[in-house]
Parts: sequence; structure tokens; C-alpha cells
Amino acid sequence: MRHLLDVDDLAKYLKLQKQTIYNWLNQRKITGIKLGGVWRFDKKEIDKWLQSKSLKMRKTE
Repeated sequence: MRHLLDVDDLAKYLKLQKQTIYNWLNQRKITGIKLGGVWRFDKKEIDKWLQSKSLKMRKTE
């Protein structure tokens, strides 16, 4: 079963402001789905995204 996070949960998980999450959605840096007017994010997909960003940063060092 998928573990879905809302914007508040994702902001806490990533230790960011909620506005940053909305900005990233607008800039298409992250993806989510809107259910009942509320953005939801698959935690596994967020973890994959974080891992890919981490790998890219290591390659540039």
C-alpha cells in the first residue's frame, strides 16, 4: 500500500517551508496528485527523487 503525504507532512519530512513545496510543484521539480483539492505525494517516489538528487550531487563533487 502506498503511503501518501500531504503538503504539511512533506514539508516536515523534508524540513522545508510549505511554500517551498508549492513552488517546487509549480516549477515541476516534484510531482504529486491532487485528491479532494489536497495535494498528495507518494513517499516512495519522494525518496527515489531524493536519492537521485543525492547521486547527482555526488557526481559533481
